[in-house]
Amino acid sequence: MTKNQAILSLRIPKTLNDKLEAITKKTDRAKSYLVRKALEEYLEDLEDYLIAFERYIREDKEYLTTEEVKRYLEI
Repeated sequence: MTKNQAILSLRIPKTLNDKLEAITKKTDRAKSYLVRKALEEYLEDLEDYLIAFERYIREDKEYLTTEEVKRYLEI
């Protein structure tokens, strides 16, 4: 492991693990690769959501529901 990496250990439901196992076989990718890519994408989407929400609040408009923001951001 290099200095710019960290180890993360987590528990996931068996059903989620089964899906992950199936995808690893279909794509010939390691679990760690798929989980890392999924986490990267999720965090990018969440950062975008937070930036948009903060900008919206600064405009002194009414608050949007989470679903309205998701529709606006197409996520």
